[in-house]
Amino acid sequence: MKYLKKRRELRYIPLLILFSLAIVQSCKKDPKTMTNEQIAQELGSESKYKHLLDYVKSIGINEARFEKKEGSAPVFELLQEVAYGRKSNIRFVEKTLNPDSIRIREAAEELIKGQNVPKVMEKLEPSYPAYITLKAHYARLIRESKKDSARYVANALNAYRWMQRQVQGAPRFVMVNIQGAYLRGMDSLGNVAISMRTVVGKRDTPTPTMDTYATSIVTHPYWNVPKSIAMREILPKAKSNPDYLTNNKIEVIDKKGQAVDPSEIDWEAAAPENFPYRFRQETGEDNSLGLLKVEIKNPLAIYLHDTNARYLFGKDQRWRSHGCVRVQHPTELANFMAGDQLLENDFLTEQDTTATPPKWHKLQRRIPVFLFYLGADCNEKGQLLYFEDVYKRGAPKV
Repeated sequence: MKYLKKRRELRYIPLLILFSLAIVQSCKKDPKTMTNEQIAQELGSESKYKHLLDYVKSIGINEARFEKKEGSAPVFELLQEVAYGRKSNIRFVEKTLNPDSIRIREAAEELIKGQNVPKVMEKLEPSYPAYITLKAHYARLIRESKKDSARYVANALNAYRWMQRQVQGAPRFVMVNIQGAYLRGMDSLGNVAISMRTVVGKRDTPTPTMDTYATSIVTHPYWNVPKSIAMREILPKAKSNPDYLTNNKIEVIDKKGQAVDPSEIDWEAAAPENFPYRFRQETGEDNSLGLLKVEIKNPLAIYLHDTNARYLFGKDQRWRSHGCVRVQHPTELANFMAGDQLLENDFLTEQDTTATPPKWHKLQRRIPVFLFYLGADCNEKGQLLYFEDVYKRGAPKV
């Protein structure tokens, strides 16, 4: 009898164990029911938060910006920067998009569940091939105690994270590295579809950094000379040489948009402070913008364009413009932005097009365009490249 009683008691032990586990499990908090404040408090505990700070440091983020303040850890701000970087040294931003808060929240919930920190963070970070390669180079440089070089790579990593924030929903995007004088067009996954050299601003007329988007492609564009160039360069030449405007196919335009006969202007009395006209160069192969212009939304009169001095793309020193970006393969760029063959491949080999009026091709999709000043990046072979600090701005702050 005692034996049978003992067997019956033993039979209930597994049930007791399962019941105990169920009680323990029910006491655990469900991350989905927790508020952001509760999650931040949980992940802000000393041991857990140290893992997060160690990780952000390993990918070139200054962990000092996320130190606890009054016992509170800025967990969600940290996760946001891992995913989307921060606006850093960008002169003009057309619109800052909101980060994907759902992605950030899901990552926080996974961390609460005890998921591996690097794996959770990698799901947040860009999956762009260049970013992944740069991250590996950054880790190597830190191991080799090359902190000065690593700083430039950290700046590039932040740029790619920022692009991930700003390209949300776009099918493709364009990045120009002013410091390296090149352009890359990438698909939504960050794969490089087109790559080309550029000619960018001189040191005294630098190309500004920007985060904007392309609006249209203009074939056979006029060059509406910016006022600064008009008054500083064109006006003195027009005053000293009666044939200068005709030889360079430059028109004088009044406030009504009508062309004015230059011979009717009192050039001796003309001065920057009282000159009521503007200059416009006629369309054609001699036009400073070449045969094609990509208009990008910005208040600084900056755009991407062809050039009548295409030999400059063969030079190593390509910091020669007044600020705009001249592109090596404008037809290829136009077709990439349009997502279709907008122009024939032989478009740039057309003969005299002086009489051809400008034509606007509005882009159907928002195509982000980024103009960065990056001292480091990697090429498609995965090699780490460094670029001369042409504008003498010094090492970037990270």
